[in-house]
Amino acid sequence: MILRASRHAAPDEASALEVLHLREWTDGLPVVIPTEERVEEMLAGTDSDPDVILGAIGPANGEASVEKLAINAVMAGCRPEYFPVVLAAVRAVCEPQFDIGEMQQTTHALGPMIIVNGDAREVCGPIASGWGALGPGHRANASIGRALRLVLMNVGGARPGQSDMAVLGQPGKFTCCLAEAEEESPFPPLHTSLGFNAGQSAVTMVGVESPHSVLAVTDGDDPEAADRILRVVAGSIANAGANNTQFGRGAVVVVLNPLHATVLADAGLTRETVCEQLADLAVTPRAVLQRYATMSPVPDDAQHPDWRALRGPQDIILAVAGGPGIYSAVFNSWGGGMAGGVPVSAEIDFAFSCELPGF
Repeated sequence: MILRASRHAAPDEASALEVLHLREWTDGLPVVIPTEERVEEMLAGTDSDPDVILGAIGPANGEASVEKLAINAVMAGCRPEYFPVVLAAVRAVCEPQFDIGEMQQTTHALGPMIIVNGDAREVCGPIASGWGALGPGHRANASIGRALRLVLMNVGGARPGQSDMAVLGQPGKFTCCLAEAEEESPFPPLHTSLGFNAGQSAVTMVGVESPHSVLAVTDGDDPEAADRILRVVAGSIANAGANNTQFGRGAVVVVLNPLHATVLADAGLTRETVCEQLADLAVTPRAVLQRYATMSPVPDDAQHPDWRALRGPQDIILAVAGGPGIYSAVFNSWGGGMAGGVPVSAEIDFAFSCELPGF
């Protein structure tokens, strides 16, 4: 195998790590040193040639070759079987409609969220979908999301205060990856609602803020439980300070824990009807935005005193994950750029990750 990346020498791994920090090739945390042997091991997770270019990543418009992605995956701590998910995530963010170049330069605190569906959750993992799936303690989740972040920095050229202009940033810019809890969900898998069949595996990518925790108690046989869940989730989507509220566009991610999802399903709702009701309920009084909003003018409309935060149910990505309990989460988005923040999905090809030599 011929690798084309430049070589850098150091007397030992501790010194090599300092070189990587000095050149700003890390995310600020220690990384695994990408030796040639480790990069070749990572490339065993795909049948793609190392020279294949998956796309360009802005703002630097660096070419995302499979070899470069393998180097960054090594640095992030990925195992080779995780690599197909990294490749799919990069393919998705390279799609023009994802608008990664502008997303990387906005002053808003955005980061790409990776949602994994299908058998790749186990074959390329296991990728956690239950308790604390977006928190610490899950190697695949943490390193897959981190690999994407390193690619965005080292290939895409995002540097805080130079090209990544997020005023404050947020922890999800380090890593944000989870699997959908398909076995615990009362709804069909997310990717089947996005054009994939159940036998495929896919990533769904959305540029989001950090999660907003949503509390809804569902004690006993409460007939109002489903309505309460819908209304508190919708209220979190349409908070007056959210970009998607003020712009009136932009996809949001709603992650329901399995208990909340089951309550809604038991009330006769499907994924589609949940999204329809949330889109109808996610409103803010025009008077509030006319007084406080600063980004977009809000016209008077006596017949429609409420301002809609979403264009419609198509702006909601609804997944099921986490442990069963009283908390779900809303991830608001940007609403800016040319496309306004469009989710993009890509199939995960893991056929060759099943036969990794030595693993």
